[in-house]
Amino acid sequence: MDVPHMQIGEVAERTQLSLRTIRYYEEVGLVPPSARTTGGFRLYTETDVARLMLIRRMKPLDFTLEEMRAVLEVLDRLELTELPGEERAGLLDRLEMFREDADARVTGLRRQLETAEGFAADLRRELTRQKRMASRTR
Repeated sequence: MDVPHMQIGEVAERTQLSLRTIRYYEEVGLVPPSARTTGGFRLYTETDVARLMLIRRMKPLDFTLEEMRAVLEVLDRLELTELPGEERAGLLDRLEMFREDADARVTGLRRQLETAEGFAADLRRELTRQKRMASRTR
């Protein structure tokens, strides 16, 4: 079966990641290209794009490279059909821990966003008040 491949520019456009970032993820072993042309150009598959998108979603949650690698390793292992039940259960437990961690990080980001929105609202109110005062003194 011939899997369609994309060059790095198309992958960058689809994932909204820079070429440099995609190359970096290759360098640190997170997403190696699936193939290379005879000229050495990187070629990626839909699976590679999905992997990059997963990493992109982890980034705002401040997952470290090591944490990203661990999540990807768990997901890769779970894709294996010939996996002993005991190992699968352990991997699912690890995946659950990552999910709980991600949920906690999302909650923290929501709190930060609420604080930031409150600050922006305070500034809008103060700006409105100051403009009213300025228009009265004219």
